[in-house]
Amino acid sequence: MRRLLLGLAFAALGAVVAAPANAIPDRMPDTGPKVIAISSRNGMVTQRITLGLNKAVIVTLDADARDVLVASPDIVDAVVRTPRRIFLMAQKIGQTNAFFFDGAGRQLAIIDIRVERDTGDLATMLHTNMPGSNIRVQAMNDNIVLTGTVSSAQESARAQDIAARFAGDPNKVVNMLRVAGGEQVMLKVRVAEMQRNIAKQFGVNLAEAAIVAGVPIVASSAPNFALLGRALNDLSGAQAGVVCSAAAGSTVLNPLQAVTQGGTCSASPNNLQGTLKALEQVGLVHTLAEPDLTAVSGETAKFLAGGEFPVPAGRDTSGNISIVFKQFGVGLSFTPVVLSAGRISLHVSTEVSELTTTGAFTLQGGSAQTGLTIPALSVRRAQTTVELPSGGSFAIAGLMQHNTKQVIEALPGVKDLPVLGALFRSRDYQNNESELVVIISAYLVEPTVASNLASPTDGFVSPTDAETILLGKLNATYDKPGQGAHPAPSSSVGFIVQ
Repeated sequence: MRRLLLGLAFAALGAVVAAPANAIPDRMPDTGPKVIAISSRNGMVTQRITLGLNKAVIVTLDADARDVLVASPDIVDAVVRTPRRIFLMAQKIGQTNAFFFDGAGRQLAIIDIRVERDTGDLATMLHTNMPGSNIRVQAMNDNIVLTGTVSSAQESARAQDIAARFAGDPNKVVNMLRVAGGEQVMLKVRVAEMQRNIAKQFGVNLAEAAIVAGVPIVASSAPNFALLGRALNDLSGAQAGVVCSAAAGSTVLNPLQAVTQGGTCSASPNNLQGTLKALEQVGLVHTLAEPDLTAVSGETAKFLAGGEFPVPAGRDTSGNISIVFKQFGVGLSFTPVVLSAGRISLHVSTEVSELTTTGAFTLQGGSAQTGLTIPALSVRRAQTTVELPSGGSFAIAGLMQHNTKQVIEALPGVKDLPVLGALFRSRDYQNNESELVVIISAYLVEPTVASNLASPTDGFVSPTDAETILLGKLNATYDKPGQGAHPAPSSSVGFIVQ
């Protein structure tokens, strides 16, 4: 029954096309049945063929074959239709060989067979859907290998996805496709930040000495400025009246403290002393960094302009403190992916950080000398993924921060008096504003030679002692060296913008 079904199947395939006996085809065509014609007149014939999984090949002989031996029948099954026509059917992926013998036991032929997936349909599909790419499909055991070039990274991912569907398992696809064109991206970044700090303090210190019913009374009132911790400048302001005379070198106006520090307070005649403290402080911080980095498509490049500070991490078994270092400053990290000749996908992460006492950790020791203070970090960070052409730019803006703090200290009840109430009130005000803008430009670049590049030290000449002492120069007068000053290396180095 099996022979009958096979005969009907091959009869329906149509005409048989013969192939040369000494041909060793690397890939069988997919159109029509496959036929191997073997002539043993000149001795034993050896051939090697590649057979698609679940496909068959017809072997025709010019002499009658009595025995056919297949080393691995589970990989290739042999069916003897007639003594001169044998069917070889691929059952499983792998390698085996087949031997053919005549009635006298003489060996007629040996065929080495490699069974693998037939990737003809996959290659046709990739060529049809991606005509601008040059993709070659090869089978290796049960895996599919993609080689060649594509016009973009998206086409590479799309080809891998199609091949994974064809193989039935993404792990069986080896993607060795290359993106045609430049794959090196240079990133030009400008990190600019402005910080403006304003602090205002206004307060009145009052001291009074009087005699009431023969009883001397001394009183004082002074603000603590709880927001900023203390007055911005103790020597600023104005003073009216004299109540207490402080000791030499002391600026204490509080009558209760003046006596303890060697001063004297006079309550006769009655007197009133006041000090007005008013000060405004404005600070401005300007941060600017312009790093240029180059990275291969798909790789990550990092940049840091700043430093590291030590932070205790713990103790070992001997009691020694272990230290780790934390980074701060202007940092940049980016990963480019070249999608096509004019499109770049860019994953950017940038931050600006600085040491600050706000949020710092203080560990008190047995004395003031053994205390430990670990500073905190003030961080402005941005992370995004964009797509832009070569030479295109984009900005990360709107990173604004505005903090306003205000504290009023006053004597209850008295502070609400008209006009005079202002003498019993103190104001502590702080305003912090910051804005960060990051401007990023991406370029596809190619290598160049060192003679086309310049550095800040080109042409620098140190001055002589006479030029430094007599003329006050930090560098000698010089001309920039010509292009022939430094011979160009034989290999290409550096980068130039396309």
